[in-house]
Parts: sequence; structure tokens; C-alpha cells
Amino acid sequence: MSNLPARWTSAAVRTPPSQRRPRILALPAGGLPDVATLFTFMRDAELRFRTLRMRIEEHTWGAAGEALLIHEVVVRHPDRARVTVRHADLPMPRDHETWAFDAGTITTWSAIHGTRTERQARRGIVGLESSTLPASSKVYRPLTQLPVDSIAEVCIHPANYLQNVVSTGAVSVTGQERIAGREAVIVESLHPGTARIAADRSDASIRLAADAALGVISLLEQRLGDRVVRRAEAVSIEPDADIPDAAFHVSIPSTARRIY
Repeated sequence: MSNLPARWTSAAVRTPPSQRRPRILALPAGGLPDVATLFTFMRDAELRFRTLRMRIEEHTWGAAGEALLIHEVVVRHPDRARVTVRHADLPMPRDHETWAFDAGTITTWSAIHGTRTERQARRGIVGLESSTLPASSKVYRPLTQLPVDSIAEVCIHPANYLQNVVSTGAVSVTGQERIAGREAVIVESLHPGTARIAADRSDASIRLAADAALGVISLLEQRLGDRVVRRAEAVSIEPDADIPDAAFHVSIPSTARRIY
């Protein structure tokens, strides 16, 4: 008989984002939490700060060798965020791409391609909160929007990733580490049903760290067998930092081509 915990399917919350409060204020002291407690704590990560600065270094290894992306994230609830991704292998100043959300408007600027976009944020899919759907088919609705399926979104809004990726494997809480100078709880998922990487194989596994105070993901490591193919680690996490309005401004040259 298996002693593995039941799959966690509590990503969705019926309360509107602006009215939510963390269900678990802090992790229990003394010892490691169980999977369900930790994942529920992580689901509410963005509710534990008013503003956040976070810098993440993402290493990937493939046929072309190692690549490094640096993600610089700033968030101010309820409606402002900016994510800049820098490509370490490209020369400045054409080495970055920026995504910004401001009161419902999404602006992007790619210094790599010299292009920009500006549009209203799209509505979410209607019907995902229906009581007739199984819990595993429902999704988390964020308080402040971030780029879909980005490292920033996975780290700060981890609920959907925990439910739809991590929880599809054999999950266990294995210990504690210090990440970005902060205490973190380590989770491993062996052979998840999906890994969200190009070479999705049966020997895939995921190792992640949850910040013990906030619940954000501070380390995400994906493996194929014994080989690490992706490692994203926070090098700084600053909750409730003083973030001026200028931090959300995107400076776009007049020569940029507007796509839409």
C-alpha cells in the first residue's frame, strides 16, 4: 500500500483576489510541514507582501551548452508589476526584454528585436470556477498579474504549478536550506506527469524550495535522470521594499517598431 499523500488540488480560491487573506499565516515551528500544509501556505504567497523585489538567475543546459537568464521582478499590489529578463550571452544594451503591467494595460519592449506592444490585459477563461468542475481543473486567480508561464509567475504565483505539475509526481518534503540568505523548505517531486520542459521524460524530477516566511518559490531545479537541465534560483528577495513609481516605467526608444 502506498504511503504517498493524496494529490494537492487546492489551487483555486473562490474569494475574489482583493478580499483574500492567507489561510495559513505562518508555517508551524519545529519540524517540517506536510505537503498539503506547505502547498496551501505557498498558494497564498503574494498575500504576504505589499511590494516585492526579486532577482532570479535561471541556468539551462542543452545541446548548445549553458545559457543564463537574469529575471528582475518588481511588484506592487494590486495592479503594478514589471519583469525584465536579461540574456547574459547578448551585448548591452540589446540584451533584455521587459514586460510591464499597469492598471490593466500590458506593455512590452524587446531591446533584442527593437519591437514594442501595448494592449489591455485579456480576461481569464470563463467558467473555470464552476462548481461542476473537479478541483484539479480549477485555477488560481492572482491579485497582481505577471507574465503567463514565466519564471516570475511560477515563483510568485506557485499554486497552478504546484497543482498541475509538481503534484502529479511522488511528492515529499525533504529538508531545509538557506536560499538568498533566507530559510527555505525543500520539496521533491519524482516522475511528475508533466514537467513543462522540452525533453519531458519518464525519469524527470523536480526539486524546489519554498521561502519559509513568504511561500514564494526561491529555487526551482528540473532534472532528467541525474542531470540538471534547468535551475532557477533567487539571489535576492525583498518583501515590502520601498518601490517608486519610476520602477514600473518602461523606457522605449522612439525608433521601436510597434507590433500591436
